[in-house]
Amino acid sequence: MNVTILGKNMEVTDYLRDLALKKIEKLDKYFPQDTNATVVMSVEKSRHIIEVTIPYRGGVIRGEEVTGDMYASIDNVVAKLDRQIQKHKTKLSKTLRYDDTPAAPEYYDDSEGRGPEIVRVKRFSMKPMSVEEAMLQMDLLGHSFFVFTNGETGDINVLYARKDGNYGLIEPDK
Repeated sequence: MNVTILGKNMEVTDYLRDLALKKIEKLDKYFPQDTNATVVMSVEKSRHIIEVTIPYRGGVIRGEEVTGDMYASIDNVVAKLDRQIQKHKTKLSKTLRYDDTPAAPEYYDDSEGRGPEIVRVKRFSMKPMSVEEAMLQMDLLGHSFFVFTNGETGDINVLYARKDGNYGLIEPDK
């Protein structure tokens, strides 16, 4: 696994970099050799934030932790990612059997303008998938909604988490 470690509002020390590499590489056994993982460490006031994103052929696994100590954040995010992988191990193993990996999402920063504005544009490839796969991806990403191409209909759908713990699906009217 290729791990990229970035610091935001902080300098990542060699010890912190080595510790994060050591912990993240424990997840290496679940992914192909050429998988890329991105780790972003940041500090905002007394909050130590770590974000780990691992794109793979069938989607993305992502974890984020915020604590008062960066070392605790690293331990917590690795534990969170491990729980996600264990929870969906069977589905992930079917997806990870394939050799080709998706292109990483592209981020653009556009901070010109006044008033409400778009500050980031995210582009990603959308492969057709079932509603069940979309639910898995949304759960792995930890997001409250997920936009995907429905493999059965070919339409763009939006899956969202409801407050009652269930899911909602938005489909276009034909």
